[in-house]
Amino acid sequence: MLSLLIAAIGKKRREDCTDYTIAIKGPSNNFFIDATDIRKLLISGAGSELKGQKMADINLKKLEQLLRNNVWIRKAEMWFDNRNVLHVEVYEREPIARIFTTAGNTFYIDSTEKKLPLSDKLSAMVPVFTGFIDKKVYSAKDSLLFTDAKNLATYIKNDPFWMSQVAQIDITAERNFELSPVVGNHLIKLGNGKDIEKKFSRLMIFYKQVLAQKGFDAYTTIDVQYAGQVVGTRRGTEKNKVDTVMLKRRVNEMLKRVQTQYDSIVALKPITEKPIISGSQVSTNDLRATSPQSTNPNALKAESLPSKNQNKPNENKPRAVMPKKSQ
Repeated sequence: MLSLLIAAIGKKRREDCTDYTIAIKGPSNNFFIDATDIRKLLISGAGSELKGQKMADINLKKLEQLLRNNVWIRKAEMWFDNRNVLHVEVYEREPIARIFTTAGNTFYIDSTEKKLPLSDKLSAMVPVFTGFIDKKVYSAKDSLLFTDAKNLATYIKNDPFWMSQVAQIDITAERNFELSPVVGNHLIKLGNGKDIEKKFSRLMIFYKQVLAQKGFDAYTTIDVQYAGQVVGTRRGTEKNKVDTVMLKRRVNEMLKRVQTQYDSIVALKPITEKPIISGSQVSTNDLRATSPQSTNPNALKAESLPSKNQNKPNENKPRAVMPKKSQ
């Protein structure tokens, strides 16, 4: 029986490849590599068209490795079915952020922090970082910055509100992150890449309880980089950090209201710290909760959103110009 099985397998391998199929898998239906690209790679690696070749002459391991060597392909698998059809499955890499370096170069990074080139087929809608260091060889400290940028980009990309609100993220000389918003003439100082969720939770509270009432141009900077604090700089005044027992009490009450009465665009996780929202001339009256007026109580009041102001802070910093998404 064993001899018959071996003979059958040998006969099968001498048969021709009747056809082949190509399947591309990824996080969306927009791919940076298509079936035509893969077909060209396979023909190049096999020396001729696969259909009609003897199955024994097709080196599947070699062709799989050839596909994996493509920068856009994360994983590739190939096999024959019982009808002698070759199946090719390709898993594409997903861009998670676009980076602009201090030297003017630009590229994407994926979830593994691998650098990906731009494509003339598609422009990825991902968070944009400017001011990244430009080196041929990156140090361990540089790798940590890549990781922080990846984590920050992942958080923003997974939150519909912040993905729409954050225009770009600038990396300072101290390797801190500063966010430029789409709506509002202010700068958001995020600090390093630690405690991202807590920082954005405090920022969301400040948006709802202060900016929604005072206006999105009322402050020049909003600093959430320090644990338990939101420090706002009122436009035209000096920064005045407020830290009073009454303010702490009001903030704690506000946190309870946010967690029990408001549904965030992306649900806020329980905050273990006690943030102190402060800023020039910010009083406890500035932090009163507003009653929900619509079916979406978390949405910011439309009448409080100003028209986009082109004179944003740090206007001398380079602005990323994104190519239009192809149709």
